[in-house]
Amino acid sequence: MSQSQPRHAAPNPKHNVKALRSVRFWALPILATLALMSALCALYLGGILNPAANLRHFPIAVVNEDAGPTGARIANGLTANLDKNKFDVRVVSHEEGKRLLDNAQVYGEMLIPVNLSTRLRELGESAFEPGHVDRPSITIFTNQRAGTLGSAIAGQTLNAAAVEINKAVAQQLSHQVAARSAGVPLPGIAQLGLADPIDFKSTVYNPLPDGTGNGLSAFYYALLLLLAGFTGSIVVSTLVDSLLGYVPAEWGPVYRFAEQANISRFRTLLVKWAIMVVLALVTSAVYLAIAHGLGMPIPLGFQLWAFGAFAIVAVGVTSSSLIAVLGSMGLLFSMLIFVILGLPSAGATVPLQAVPPLFGWLAEFEPMHQVFLGVRCLLYLNGAGQAGLSQAVWLTAAGLAIGLLVGGIVTRLYDRSGFHRIPGAVELAIAEGHQAQHKSRAGKGATPVDAEPAKAEPAEPESEAASPESEAAKPEPAERETPSEQT
Repeated sequence: MSQSQPRHAAPNPKHNVKALRSVRFWALPILATLALMSALCALYLGGILNPAANLRHFPIAVVNEDAGPTGARIANGLTANLDKNKFDVRVVSHEEGKRLLDNAQVYGEMLIPVNLSTRLRELGESAFEPGHVDRPSITIFTNQRAGTLGSAIAGQTLNAAAVEINKAVAQQLSHQVAARSAGVPLPGIAQLGLADPIDFKSTVYNPLPDGTGNGLSAFYYALLLLLAGFTGSIVVSTLVDSLLGYVPAEWGPVYRFAEQANISRFRTLLVKWAIMVVLALVTSAVYLAIAHGLGMPIPLGFQLWAFGAFAIVAVGVTSSSLIAVLGSMGLLFSMLIFVILGLPSAGATVPLQAVPPLFGWLAEFEPMHQVFLGVRCLLYLNGAGQAGLSQAVWLTAAGLAIGLLVGGIVTRLYDRSGFHRIPGAVELAIAEGHQAQHKSRAGKGATPVDAEPAKAEPAEPESEAASPESEAAKPEPAERETPSEQT
């Protein structure tokens, strides 16, 4: 084994035993992990368990095209009777309603046709006049492209409202028919038709094609992009530091330090950033190829590849900066920002209007939500900027800028303040540890394993005045190598 390769420092058995007996040794990893997992459990379960109780300003559209008075009464009744704190009922035109659905800005819509009042009047007259009559209908649209659970909540809400609307319209229509019949009983079939006058038809607006996981493919693809940046930054940081000789490389029993490079913290971070850019371009392309091979519809392939690479770079650069600035603690901070706080505030599986307000606030800047908006827009919403793509690009760019500034400025400050990664610093620290341990053994009269007992000779003045160079030239006692080093 070459002398330039450092070896394991000889352990101090007494120190190891003392460390194991310390309360801090056992408490610190247990408490830190317990706190992290408790936060994970509270945030994840707290965000999904009670969507109905957490509803606030849930957007639903009502399009009233009825030329008569009935449609206006229905629209006004919906606006007045639905809880204003829970639901945001928007009475809009047909064109505006279509735009809201296409941009995933509402989860459902009730469309009142232009001839509703006319059909209801004809239904009432059919109780006295024989002939064919068409039952009036109202269409309820659910918007699966805005979110699977969100569209389900909208459908349940509008269908529950439809029952109450039918009761109110049936009561009004029955009074009108009763006044005209002058108390004469109506046939049973006529009474049955008047009791349930409106046919409410539920349908999915612009249904998703096969291969989208019922609207979950956008969420999982966004999660893959975020994990590529987060996990990739950890792998890149570890391997780069190992190859530059600043952390050991361990492969099974093998433990080695590479020859250290004379490189500053800032330049090391630049290297990691450059690798993340290359990794992002390749990984985004690999994701697209695998998704296409599995049958996932990709209407805007190039745009999805470009946005995916951009998102991976933003997350990877920011995570690498946190690791460079905070060291090992940067891993925990990255996990907190990108995973622990990111997933429950993504607004992907549970809409943000159905989670506690904390998650809605986090979604304003959390990377996971921005990446999801961009991916959903490119996969489901034709890449429209109003559907969330513009917000996703700008806020992802802002996150990338923050990562570049924090990492660049702080590592330059570290370099200028003297916190350098000096070549040979690791070997020097290990050598100092060796010397301290040898002196400790010599003080206790211990004889090194490899050294022969020194012969007693009269002291000479020249030996007392030996130069530092001659002392440095003396070989140190050989140390015990690990099994991997002996090979």
